[in-house]
Amino acid sequence: MVSPRSGGGGGGGGLAPGELPPARYGNAGAPVLAANAAPRLPGTGRPARAFVQERYRSIWDNPFLAAAEAPLSTFAVDVDTAAYSNVRRFLMGDQRPPFDAIRIEELVNYFPYADALPENGGPPVRVNLELTDAPWRPEHRLLRVNLTTRPIAFDARPLSNLVFLIDVSGSMQDVNKLPLVKTALRLLLEQLGENDRVAIVVYAGASGLALPSTSGLDKAAILDAIDRLEAGGSTAGSEGIALAYETALAHAIPGGANRVILATDGDFNVGITDPTALEDLIAAKARSGIFLTVLGFGMGNLQDETLERLADRGNGHYAYIDTPAEARKVFVEQIGGTLVTVAKDVKLQLELNPGRIAGYRLLGYENRLLAAADFNDDTKDAGDIGAGHHVTALYELIPAGLAVPTAPPSPTPAPTLAWDAPFATATAGPDAIPAATPDVDPLRYAGGDAALAVELLAVKLRYKLPDADASTRLVIPLGDAAVPLDAASADLRFASAVAELGMLLRGSPHSGAAGYAAARARAAAALGDDPGGYRAGFLELVDRAAALDAGGR
Repeated sequence: MVSPRSGGGGGGGGLAPGELPPARYGNAGAPVLAANAAPRLPGTGRPARAFVQERYRSIWDNPFLAAAEAPLSTFAVDVDTAAYSNVRRFLMGDQRPPFDAIRIEELVNYFPYADALPENGGPPVRVNLELTDAPWRPEHRLLRVNLTTRPIAFDARPLSNLVFLIDVSGSMQDVNKLPLVKTALRLLLEQLGENDRVAIVVYAGASGLALPSTSGLDKAAILDAIDRLEAGGSTAGSEGIALAYETALAHAIPGGANRVILATDGDFNVGITDPTALEDLIAAKARSGIFLTVLGFGMGNLQDETLERLADRGNGHYAYIDTPAEARKVFVEQIGGTLVTVAKDVKLQLELNPGRIAGYRLLGYENRLLAAADFNDDTKDAGDIGAGHHVTALYELIPAGLAVPTAPPSPTPAPTLAWDAPFATATAGPDAIPAATPDVDPLRYAGGDAALAVELLAVKLRYKLPDADASTRLVIPLGDAAVPLDAASADLRFASAVAELGMLLRGSPHSGAAGYAAARARAAAALGDDPGGYRAGFLELVDRAAALDAGGR
């Protein structure tokens, strides 16, 4: 049984099958796998590396907050999906994933959903809302906030200027690193044509231009450059990043998709190795209009913490490639979202009506929280959304008249609410409540307006067009439109099952009556058309997680 635990330290990974993880709140910042428990390389049976040093940014489960004391919940959206494929890698290797690798929002956002799309000629982002009973605590409600953007047809994509920044250091020799990178590049090359240009920059002990900017029609030259990539040397990552951006700027296409695509395990060990300096370098280059996609590869020394932050600061997103099928998902099925940004600095702010909602909790997004005043501040960095992306946020709501659970103790060191704080050691903890400032909107439900009293909450969205500096604001109120769980959409029921698995794997103190069997049954009944078979694949992960749990709950 996975349940709240206290005390103890440790890394949260490298466990024998059936062994329970150490206490969640003793996990911060530790290497996550013991060397003798390393996952095995596919098809070889040998350990991924002799010494295992994966790093993850510490996150602490969002607490329940009282709506009367903290009526505003503000965060930057997240389209990253790296956590899901990384968790899959652990579970398929009969390993429990480390707590900090489990970012619930990325698990939920991995899957395609069938929500309504923006109307033609309207805003590029649409907000969809759905409300039902919380499966793990039926007296509470579960709110799904979903953002959608329109997919873009292959022949309607803007001209693209792509620079692949490939880590060819010695740490990339394993079969699930550079060889898989080359497979991914070949898949993407199949999608490119006369409207695309491709360059390849490599970095190891030194950086170099392996392929100057070349037409996508010259596939033979591009394939030859891919085939010649070999791993060896140490990792001068910062030099490669600088050269990649210089190359992208030299061939920038006004109004086009100008993007650097970084493929690495993140093990930068030469040049700028300070996380803050790397982050500042990426942020400075992003202001030039060159966006960033970060692709993580491999196991054993995956520097997830570094890669996630670089993607955040580079106006891009982060995916983890664990199989050729995942490479196809990123570079073929979702090529529009991978390459074409339709809205940047996207923020959400929910205002809860204390007369209808006693308390609430945001599931996931712990490292995306913003101060309330940041919502209206267009200088604050936030998340970006690509063409065809679906973004979901889940809230557990406590109806008025019910008690709000007491928050567990705050972590040490003290958390921060700053989205742009460089590599904070912890994110917003149980007692972090956004402070009111003059820059915060007047509270919608504080004036006693009878017409608004029927509303449960209002969802506010801010976004910028890719080439804009000023944001657009939308407001969508929600009345009490809850439906029973069995009448909710398949998307909501499936998303709730994914979040439930995330809580179980994290040992969340807020998991209530959550269980593997319940999550699996609900997901199995909500598979729908399941293009790509991704939802069916989730069922196997639930089974593997349950088998690893000593209680089998």
